[in-house]
Amino acid sequence: MKKILILGAGTAGTMAANKLNHLLNKQEWQITVVDQDETHYYQPGFLFIPFGIYGEQEVVKPKKRFLPANVQLIISPIQLIEPEKNRVILEKENQILEYDYLIIATGTHPRPDQTPGLTEEEWRKSIHDFYTYEGAIALRNKLKNWQGGHLVVNIMEMPIKCPVAPLEFLFLADWYFTQRQMRDRVKLTLVTPLPGAFTKPKATQLLSQMFTERGIEVVPEFYTERVEPAQKLLISYDEEEVPYDLLVTIPVNMGADVIGRSGLGDELNHVPVDKHTFLSTKYDNIFALGDAASLPTSKAGSVAHFAVEAFAENFIRYVNGRNMEPNFDGHANCFIETGYGKGILIDFNYDVEPLPGKFPLPGIGPFTLLQESRINHWGKMMFRWLYWNMLLPGREIPFISNQMSLAGKQSD
Repeated sequence: MKKILILGAGTAGTMAANKLNHLLNKQEWQITVVDQDETHYYQPGFLFIPFGIYGEQEVVKPKKRFLPANVQLIISPIQLIEPEKNRVILEKENQILEYDYLIIATGTHPRPDQTPGLTEEEWRKSIHDFYTYEGAIALRNKLKNWQGGHLVVNIMEMPIKCPVAPLEFLFLADWYFTQRQMRDRVKLTLVTPLPGAFTKPKATQLLSQMFTERGIEVVPEFYTERVEPAQKLLISYDEEEVPYDLLVTIPVNMGADVIGRSGLGDELNHVPVDKHTFLSTKYDNIFALGDAASLPTSKAGSVAHFAVEAFAENFIRYVNGRNMEPNFDGHANCFIETGYGKGILIDFNYDVEPLPGKFPLPGIGPFTLLQESRINHWGKMMFRWLYWNMLLPGREIPFISNQMSLAGKQSD
C-alpha cells in the first residue's frame, strides 16, 4: 500500500486529505495527517473578535471532525523531516512515519519574537496582535475599556497571512469607535513596508482613497527594526520614528521551525515549489500547499482553496506516470470588510491585478468587484458557513473555478 503523509491539518492539509481520499483507491493508498493541535481555527474570524462581532466559540472546532474516518490523524509536534530517507520523525515517542509522497501544509505563523522590544515588556498591554486566537481575545478586552489615543497598525514584514486583514482592522476600528461615539478621540494609522495600502495598484488606489475619506493615515515604506515599549515608539532601520498609544502589530510571519531544521525552507521557512504545480524544487515526491509554500501570491484561505483544487487532479496524473499540467495561475480572491455593513471584493492571479466587474457570474454577480457594497459584506459573513461546510470537506462550490476568469471583468 502506498503512503501519503500530510503535515498539517489546517485549511490546505484538510482539503487535500479530503480531495485525495475521494480520488484515490482506498485499497491502494493510505493517507495519514499529522498536526500538533487538535483544534481547527477559522482564522478569518480572528478579525471580528476584537470588535465583538464574533465570539470565540464561533471560530473553533475539532480537526478530527473534518477528516474522513479512514484517514489517520496523529496529534504530535514534528521533530524532523528526512527527505533523503522518505520519512518523518515525530516528537511523540520519536515515532517514525515513512511515506511515498509527502505534502507539507504546516502553514505560516506570527513570530513576534523576531522583532526586538515587541514582547519583552508591554506584550498584550499596550502592544497587541489579532492574528492569533489568544491575541484577538486579549485585544477585544483591551478595546472595551480603551479611552482613545493613537492606534497604530504595523505590518512588520511581508509576506503575511491575509494581507488585507490589517486594512480591514482599520476600517472596522473606524466603524467601532464611531459606534461608541469616540471616533474623534482616536487617531488611526497604518504603518507598512509597502509603498501603499496594498500590493496591487488598482486595489491600492481604491483603498487609499477610502482611508483618506475616513481619516486613516498611511505611513508607507516603513521597515520596522525595533519597538521601544517604554517610549511607545516604532523605530525603522533608518531611525524614523512613529509614536503610538496602542500598537496592533502584525508580526513577521514564518513557516514552521521544522521546515528550517530539515533544510527544506527559504529564509522564512517557506518551502520553495513550482508555482503552478506545488512540486518541491528539490525533491520529486514532496509537495507544499497553502501558506507553507513559497509562492508569489497572497497567503490566504482562497489561495489554499484554489491551489488544492488544482493540485488534486494534477497529483493523480503524476502518480500515474503522466506529466503534471501547469494549471494553477495564482488565483486569489477575498472580501475586504470595510465597516458599516459594507465590503469590497477583489479577484486576481499571478498576472492579472484586481479589475472591476461582477463575480462569480458575468454581468450578474451577485457580488461586485472593486466596489463597496452591502452584498459583499454579507458574502464575507456567509463565508464562515462555506468554510466549515464546503471548503474543508473538499466539496465543490458551484460557479467558482480554481482558475481566474476574465469573463465579466472590465479591463483598461
